Amino acid sequence: MLGKFNIFQKTMLQWNEMHPYSAVHVVRIPESLDLARLNQLIDRELEQLGLTGLVIDKKRGTFEYRGGSLHNELKVLEGDPNSVLQREIEEQLNASFPDDGPLHPFRFFVMKEENAFRLGVVYFHVIAGAESIILLLKRFTSRYLGQDLPSLSAPLDLYPSGPGTFLSRHPGYLLKRLSTLPSSMGDLRRSSRPRYQDVMDQTNGVILFSLDSGCFQTLLKTSKRWGVTLNDLFLALVMKSLSSFASRRFSSTRHRKMSVGSIVNIRRDLRIDSLKTFGLFLGSFVISHPVPQDISVEKLAKDIYHKTLEIKKNKLYLGTPLELWLARGFLFHRSPEARKSLYAKYYPLWGGITNVNLNTVWEQKDGKEAIDYLRAVSTGPITPLVLSATTVKDKVNMGLTYKKTVFPESMIDTFVSDFKKTIQEVGKVP
Repeated sequence: MLGKFNIFQKTMLQWNEMHPYSAVHVVRIPESLDLARLNQLIDRELEQLGLTGLVIDKKRGTFEYRGGSLHNELKVLEGDPNSVLQREIEEQLNASFPDDGPLHPFRFFVMKEENAFRLGVVYFHVIAGAESIILLLKRFTSRYLGQDLPSLSAPLDLYPSGPGTFLSRHPGYLLKRLSTLPSSMGDLRRSSRPRYQDVMDQTNGVILFSLDSGCFQTLLKTSKRWGVTLNDLFLALVMKSLSSFASRRFSSTRHRKMSVGSIVNIRRDLRIDSLKTFGLFLGSFVISHPVPQDISVEKLAKDIYHKTLEIKKNKLYLGTPLELWLARGFLFHRSPEARKSLYAKYYPLWGGITNVNLNTVWEQKDGKEAIDYLRAVSTGPITPLVLSATTVKDKVNMGLTYKKTVFPESMIDTFVSDFKKTIQEVGKVP
């Protein structure tokens, strides 16, 4: 059976021509590592789920899982868990997957710890969103620990209809997004542009850090007190922490705003059965704001909340295929090199966030069975920085990916420091 790529996937294939477009998930499994058993388990589960023998036809925009056996080899990491893991994720995000012919769209690595180990999967982002990968790792973990947890189960729907089919049945959502397009384009035209030292250099850097239970509780209490969502607060924190790097906008007569994006999981909107479906179902939206120097995080978060409330009310994030279709048409006949500069000029995002609450997909219990989880994703050509936030029980693990040509190491260190400092200051506000 042949599957047809949706417009989001076609766009990711286009992005992959400019720089490897992948993502990494890492789960900590509370059990001693048996490398041979784990290797055999992963091969067997992927075969049973039908996730082998992938063939992609870019010209036709189709793909097919042809099945077959695997002989996957796990890469074994050694050394300091934090630094080695961070370096490995960075290396993996800068390493490409072939996007034509039969391919294995997964790479795996492990790191042994005392009475536990970390299992990492690097995947070609075109094939799946975060929820599918979480459920895949949940299945691996369940099998390894001898548990029976609800996770991906065969037979999987590997060729589901995407948001394009949904919009054809519900054109009202598309019309709503179309009506707001002039305003959105105007905001982007008035937005400050990040400075690329070399727009051809798309190399990604990675920083991993966590917000402990104290920070997380501060964020939860603050968001409730202000009447905003946690995602709104994260957007405000990212904007506030990036604003000093965009100080040129204050002397500009035209580019006075900052723009950041947010990814949305649209499985619920499409009524997707996640346990039976493997694929990519994403939407997105962009928030633009002038972020004055003296604005408080509270005021900024509330301003963002009013914008996202309208977006969610009208489900404008479902109109993402329209934007991607327009962008693909504009860039279709241009070289990968030309596309890089055009994205930087006409889609000037400073950053983006992808926010996942693991607790809603993978219930965490106290004791030996508790796991840990983190994510990181390629920045892609449209944004120089992506913050992947993963809530696990009562903490948040952050995978920060950034373009090195925009943010040298000193700037990223400043961003992380300001991000954490701003959370502490927010917690002190009565």
